Amino acid sequence: MQKKLLSIVVPVYNEQEVIDETFRRLSDVFGDYFMQVEYIFINDGSKDDTYRKLTQIAKNRPEVRVINFARNFGHQIAITAGMDYAKGDAVVIIDADLQDPPEVILKMVERWQEGYEVVYGKRLQREGETFFKKFTAKMFYRFLDSMTDVKLPVDVGDFRLIDRKVCDTMKRLPERSRYVRGLVSWVGFKQTSVEYRREKRFAGETKYPLKRMVKLAGDGIFSFSYKPLKLATFTGMIISAFSFIYLIVVLIQKFTKNDVASGWASSMAVSLFFNGVMLIVLGIMGEYVGRIYEEVKARPLYIVGELLGFDTKNIEENDKTDKDEGKNIG
Repeated sequence: MQKKLLSIVVPVYNEQEVIDETFRRLSDVFGDYFMQVEYIFINDGSKDDTYRKLTQIAKNRPEVRVINFARNFGHQIAITAGMDYAKGDAVVIIDADLQDPPEVILKMVERWQEGYEVVYGKRLQREGETFFKKFTAKMFYRFLDSMTDVKLPVDVGDFRLIDRKVCDTMKRLPERSRYVRGLVSWVGFKQTSVEYRREKRFAGETKYPLKRMVKLAGDGIFSFSYKPLKLATFTGMIISAFSFIYLIVVLIQKFTKNDVASGWASSMAVSLFFNGVMLIVLGIMGEYVGRIYEEVKARPLYIVGELLGFDTKNIEENDKTDKDEGKNIG
């Protein structure tokens, strides 16, 4: 009986300091494993020596595949590409920085064998991160869960195992502003968690500074919730109600006391407040309109510059299948 295949998807961006250790740790975990294992590294437009190191690993290890993007398309798109090219009966997503211990994957496979189709890693502790990042991450996950109709687990990143049927379902979701962990929750299936302690980054610097974290947060909120639009409408109604009440007060003063003069400071304060609210509402609407604009252009999610270690014939057959299903990938 042929062994089942496990695909390990690793998005990589400027990880020259850690990539050798990442592969060594993964190899140690799955060296004599009962399943066949393929490693899919997605080089997301790295500007350092990462791609050269991946090339060397792929030359020496036939189970290693490398997808080299034509430019940087972002972490979530890199994960998507890895799932597109993965052939495994189960697919594991793990970052290259070794904050998520590869050994935890063994526990995920055990839960998968019990019948679960999605097994995500739930962080009990986060080592080597600032108080600000821990606090904002904690608040964001709980805020996002309260904003959406889909149940999104808290304290959970992209580190997870998904079954083949879940992966195939994800490949039929072509949206551009991707929040992969939210999409996995949206598609459903039988899901559970494995708890673990997140370790300190092995080497190098984080690839998710504040700017990228804010963008990811925006993708999560605006891709899975219309509540910001409802909040804007509600805010407008409340302000309109107070404005109408204030108008009545002014008219009463006009006809009773003939004293409606107001100071310049108070007038400016009211004007700036209303203008600020209007800009916020327009900004919220702009976020949704911008996402519609990105979708209607229907550009590929990513462009592949080079593939290493893949069976070209199988890739062509898969591309034909994707086109038949109406999917547009790079």
